[in-house]
Amino acid sequence: MTGPLLELDGVRKHYPVHEGLILRRQVGAVRAVDGVSLSIAAGETLAVVGESGCGKSTLARLALRLIAPSAGTIRFDGRDVTHDGRAALKPLRRQMQVIFQDPFASLNPRMSVEEILAEPMLVHGLGDAASRAARVRELLDLVGLARYHADRFPHEFSGGQRQRIGIARALALKPRLIVCDEPVSALDVSIQAQVVNLLKDLQAEFGLAYLFISHGLAVVRHMADRVAVMYLGEVVETAPVGALYAAPRHPYTQALLAAAPVPDPARRPARPALGGDVPSPMKPPAGCRFHTRCIVAQARCREEAPALRTLGPGHAAACHFAETVPAFTRLGAGERHARLQARLALYERKRAAMTATTAA
Repeated sequence: MTGPLLELDGVRKHYPVHEGLILRRQVGAVRAVDGVSLSIAAGETLAVVGESGCGKSTLARLALRLIAPSAGTIRFDGRDVTHDGRAALKPLRRQMQVIFQDPFASLNPRMSVEEILAEPMLVHGLGDAASRAARVRELLDLVGLARYHADRFPHEFSGGQRQRIGIARALALKPRLIVCDEPVSALDVSIQAQVVNLLKDLQAEFGLAYLFISHGLAVVRHMADRVAVMYLGEVVETAPVGALYAAPRHPYTQALLAAAPVPDPARRPARPALGGDVPSPMKPPAGCRFHTRCIVAQARCREEAPALRTLGPGHAAACHFAETVPAFTRLGAGERHARLQARLALYERKRAAMTATTAA
């Protein structure tokens, strides 16, 4: 295959909001995903990061065609699956699987591990009882669980073991793409490392493509080949993982990285943490959606929405001033404190000016 395995082109998902009990009428729409274009190649990991409510999980459900887009096109292996119905999508389900965030809630407590792992094969009518049992044993070996675990139930396992069961279930049908929706956020740090390493080993062995949804920027740095940063339903920056962490060009990306914990606080990036609240996805701000929280926003940002522009090989950002945004650097404690105070003062002046304009 020469083209992308999964391709999303201008995908939108708007949820209508109604009022009235009898004469219901639409009064708006929640713009959960608003014009996202992304692609994933076979064997690649694309991470999607952003704050809660930015549309990451909705994007994952769109990629899996668990929900239909309001607009845009979704292609898998070159085939347009945007408008496919349930029957047409069933063969596609074997190629696209998901690992859920909560390893306990995603497993049926009334089913044994063997039943959980065999269920996808039963749904798709694959093999007989003996071949399914052999496949279950193979899956347990792949994820580092003992074969005698097949007779146990989810409540008998630790969180990390339950997530390994979820990974085994996702592998049962030999998919080509796996959507990992916050797969390690509910686990302890030491267990996170084990699960991430397992995912990378499985990817190397089977050539899997991952759409990796995460809040954990440290996990993303270890796991991803490319990163897409989402804010309020839009992608604001995409880049290879090394370029994004070395020189992020969107102020939102810089603020996210500044908020991530670092081993040495004196080497924290010279950027203030995000201020203010995320605007409502029903009424996103005009112009750049991030301008209400951006410390470098100017008048143009409030009036004109920036396009996602190419800045370098594989690197694009949706910011009018991406080329001139101050570089993301790591400083000594004294210099970092001075710059931080200066930028916080600038932010406060801009916020006061916007408040005065709104009051007038």
